[in-house]
Amino acid sequence: MSLALSLAMGKSLHLKRIKTMKKIILALSVVVIGISVLSFKATENTPTTVEKTNKIGTNIGDQAPEIEMAGVDGKKIKLSSLRGKMVLIDFWASWCGPCRRENPNVVSAYNKYNKASFKSAKGFEVFSVSFDKTMEPWKQAIEKDGLLWKNHVSDLRGWDNAAGQQYGVSSIPMSFLIDENGTIVGKNLRGMELHMKLDEFIAKF
Repeated sequence: MSLALSLAMGKSLHLKRIKTMKKIILALSVVVIGISVLSFKATENTPTTVEKTNKIGTNIGDQAPEIEMAGVDGKKIKLSSLRGKMVLIDFWASWCGPCRRENPNVVSAYNKYNKASFKSAKGFEVFSVSFDKTMEPWKQAIEKDGLLWKNHVSDLRGWDNAAGQQYGVSSIPMSFLIDENGTIVGKNLRGMELHMKLDEFIAKF
């Protein structure tokens, strides 16, 4: 066999091996992607489990402390009246710039999830606690920012707000997400973090 023919055959065999390796790598890539997709589909609708502490507190897993405070019309509203629903306890104030900038996101979440079908809860509500000291700016901010929900409360004591002290709120905006049983499942969720956390509990829209 001539040297030229031997070299040509060797080159051809080498190219075949490369093609075979490429096919194997491609096949393995498809298998890995397939497993990843199946794994995601298996877990995306798995209920988020939060280990309950069986105590009243403000940590994740704790039972959220009761809040009973006067609404805009002076009538008392209880946080526990929303039991059975996912609830965002939202501490804010009309004079708080970051709060006002976050309000459109809270409104968006309310519109998106209020009537959604959750795995266990019956809808989503917002329970807003204002650190305002006077009624008029508070009412104007609610209207201007389009805060559609009915659960707006305040004792008009500013930073001395009783609920704020009970929840250890030292800065606003501050929020606590509780499930249908009143258990805290998320804290200080802003922007898309709130949407993503709620998505964990969704059955369908």
